Amino acid sequence: MGTITTEPAAPLLAVRGLRVEYEPGRAAVDGVDLDLKPGEIVALVGESGSGKTTLARSILGLLPATARIAAGSIDFDGTDLAGLTEKQLTRIRGRRIGLVPQDPGASLDPVRTIGSQVAEVFRLHRDGRRRTRRELRAEVIRLLTMVGIDRPEERLRQYPHELSGGLKQRVLIAIGFSLRPQVLIADEPTSALDVTVQRTVLEVFDRLAKEFGTAVVFVTHDLAVATDHADRIVVMRGGRIREDRAVAEILSRPEDEYTVRLLAEAAPARAAAPAASAEEGGPAPAFALEARGLVKVFGRGGIEHRAVDAVSFGVRPGTTFSLVGESGSGKSTTARMLMRLLDPTEGSVLVDGRDVTGLDGRGKRDLWRTLQLVYQNPDSALDPRLRIRDIIAEPLLNFGLGDRAARRERVAELLEQVNLPDHAAAARPMELSGGQRQRVAIARALALGAKALVLDEALSALDVLTQAQILALLQELQRELKLTYLFISHDLHVVERISDQVGVMRGGRLVETGPTAGIFGDPQHEYTRLLLDSNPGHRLRGLAGATNH
Repeated sequence: MGTITTEPAAPLLAVRGLRVEYEPGRAAVDGVDLDLKPGEIVALVGESGSGKTTLARSILGLLPATARIAAGSIDFDGTDLAGLTEKQLTRIRGRRIGLVPQDPGASLDPVRTIGSQVAEVFRLHRDGRRRTRRELRAEVIRLLTMVGIDRPEERLRQYPHELSGGLKQRVLIAIGFSLRPQVLIADEPTSALDVTVQRTVLEVFDRLAKEFGTAVVFVTHDLAVATDHADRIVVMRGGRIREDRAVAEILSRPEDEYTVRLLAEAAPARAAAPAASAEEGGPAPAFALEARGLVKVFGRGGIEHRAVDAVSFGVRPGTTFSLVGESGSGKSTTARMLMRLLDPTEGSVLVDGRDVTGLDGRGKRDLWRTLQLVYQNPDSALDPRLRIRDIIAEPLLNFGLGDRAARRERVAELLEQVNLPDHAAAARPMELSGGQRQRVAIARALALGAKALVLDEALSALDVLTQAQILALLQELQRELKLTYLFISHDLHVVERISDQVGVMRGGRLVETGPTAGIFGDPQHEYTRLLLDSNPGHRLRGLAGATNH
């Protein structure tokens, strides 16, 4: 009797020798091979410019007009997607290959209800039968329930602006899974979400992929998220795949030097406990920046909202104090009051021991010479029409400091401080990488000689290696210039690495504050424990703990 052998199942999607060019001879994706099996979650990981998004867009047939597939094939269930016309692709895209985009704010129509936007999928992709209005409504409610949206009947009538970021992302997941596609491309679907919301959204992905047998390509720069939720990790750099293996193998035996670096940056060692600011029983510490009983109430009468409620803390000179918490916790509102961009309803703000709560326009202007804000997104903070030298020199010009030669000399000094080359001065923002643009934003904030910076989600748009570089720069500048930082972030990995002290906010209140090592190593408040438990990278931290021991 002959031996029965079982052939391995053919991949649902097979990319072979794919080369995508934006300019002749310059490949964004260069000779890529990738297989995808039903029900498998594969994470495409790499820094900005690695080619991961271009690869994902190639599978969807959504490359920009400036790009072309120069070589290779994308075999999907026996059909080469690379050779299809746009009309042929529209029959596959959405129905058989779905997409969950990165930004729900930009992907949902602000003037149409949630119900109408989910229902539109069935109007665009008819499956041979017409649904009545009642049937369509029932189907949309089923989808919203499936992704864990509460009160789905009520949500049908709401508009995107009435939903939180996490709920909007779930709507996009509902749309993505609505036709039960065989393949789903998820492009950075949780990068802007708080850790607690992120965890629940990713759990929806995990459950639906297994339930429907959908193969998921999860595009992310966050290796911590990838290792917690993917079956396989594909590491890309410079348009090529550097490593493609199961998560457990990548974690235990990374083969490529670039993967080793990614793992090292994604799983930093625990922060060491900072030195005490003053001896017990000694004089009270002096603060560079202090909040005393800050309250901010929005609205009037019965519709008042207490966004910040009796918040007090101090930031010692030359140290970093981080505020963490979910969206709506009040951390950014607190930062805006400290910057004097927003007037507190109650309480006071002190800078270097001086009460600045009641400053007028001229007083605020003088304050902002020493206290500056670094925004979340350098793309929107930097004028795309100006050259870098003019962007950095703008504060000097506004304050009438120095002649043209002195300003040019100051710009050159600032470029050197943030480790940008001289020739960057003549560039415009879009000619620089995301990390370089953030360096420009930091240089501009320091132009007037600021001694304290408020950094509001200043690293959230950057990949893990670029984040590490900017963190190293901030720490170097802090040592050299004796800078004080108030750091606002929902990324606990970054907070753990940069902070001396951490304050945890929830519902407008500061529920816990203390040294970084204490907050992360021995949290006292139930909500702090919830945040830390939701923080992605459990498998990475387990690996780091095993390595340290």
